[in-house]
Amino acid sequence: MIATKDALPPPPPFWHRLNSFFAFPFQMRPFTYGLLLSFCSLLFDAIFFLPQGLALFVIEVGIMLAASRYGFKIIALGARGIRDSADFGRESSDDWTYMPWKLFAISLVQAFLIGWLAWYAPILGTVGLFVMSFTFPAAVIVLVQSASFFQAMNPGHVMDAMRTIGWPYALLCFFLFLLSTGAQVALAMVLPMFDGRIVLPIINFAFIYFGWVMASLLGYVMFQHHDAFGFDAVPGSELPDGAPVGRRTPAEIEAQRIDAEVAQLVTEGDLAAALGTAYEAQRTADANDLAAQRRYHRVLALMPEKKDTMLDQAKRFIPLLMRRDLASEALKVFKACKERDKAFALDDPAMVIAMARAEWRNGDAHATLALLSGFDKRFRGNEAIPQAYELAARALVQGLGRADMAQPILTTMEARYPDSEQTQEVRWLLRPAAPPAQTA
Repeated sequence: MIATKDALPPPPPFWHRLNSFFAFPFQMRPFTYGLLLSFCSLLFDAIFFLPQGLALFVIEVGIMLAASRYGFKIIALGARGIRDSADFGRESSDDWTYMPWKLFAISLVQAFLIGWLAWYAPILGTVGLFVMSFTFPAAVIVLVQSASFFQAMNPGHVMDAMRTIGWPYALLCFFLFLLSTGAQVALAMVLPMFDGRIVLPIINFAFIYFGWVMASLLGYVMFQHHDAFGFDAVPGSELPDGAPVGRRTPAEIEAQRIDAEVAQLVTEGDLAAALGTAYEAQRTADANDLAAQRRYHRVLALMPEKKDTMLDQAKRFIPLLMRRDLASEALKVFKACKERDKAFALDDPAMVIAMARAEWRNGDAHATLALLSGFDKRFRGNEAIPQAYELAARALVQGLGRADMAQPILTTMEARYPDSEQTQEVRWLLRPAAPPAQTA
């Protein structure tokens, strides 16, 4: 699920920019903020109505939440190519407020699963720990991309993120592992030189520093694949360090200018002007211009009164995403449209089948069935109906364990399509279970 801008030079690999990740927390704004958060640990005496231990715990939780929120901000803006913290000022999102809690919930669920596996069989616990450690960065990426706990827990979305990054994902995990131990190593070297209460801010700053280094790294990796992850890059951010501006085509420069203009108008709250600019850009652009259609959709999504326009545009935008192999984004757009209008549906049977298959690959049987509901009535006589029947039967049997509900589908297929390959497949799915072996 990778989409690239062929005309643009790709950003350099993240291992070529390691120094910049280590340097990010030392930029003026994050450095000042990190120090402020670190020294907040000395304020536990101010909470005089609580025992000292509990007061310190409350303050440390607050520090962790604040540092985590800023870390998610680093990732999200880094995914758009924003590397200078001075450019963070106008960026805000309610999603960043709740992401630390969602990440905590993900960690809690995974810890429970690992614990259960270890109780059932120690070797399974070890394997589970390795698998979840390896997939955790991808889960964080999905969380930043979608702001959804459930999507971040969905193995299909996590695997999509790993496939998008490709083989460098393994190297990313290795670097993140080293960084996760960095605070302990640094503290082991520094703490013997200090004693007293100053130790608390030092410990906090060490963990904040390495946490933000990891956030900067994750943000850049997402930026390398920002199209696939559904992030709009800021103008000029696609260029590697030192690349001449002339390497961008006039069309690319113009698209980036429009992106910046629309983003500025949205920030200022002038949605009508932002919509006008985005509409005109997509009207004059090629019908397959992904950036123009994505920009237009995102502005429409901010305006509830433009529901009908958004739904109409989505019927062109979703097929374009599917043709670019961006199924996850297409499904996200589709679900957003369904939230606006329960009756929203696509008019292309092949596209409906393709999206249903994508949901099935994601492991969501209910969503698969929802897409296929009424397919045979909406597209009477269409050659794709046997495929829809087979996929629906598979979702019922293999996804929900409801062979009884799939049986009427087989009856219909045997009456209408007795010799089709799909009918044979469903017949095999619903084959009678073998009788238990007789013991002597």
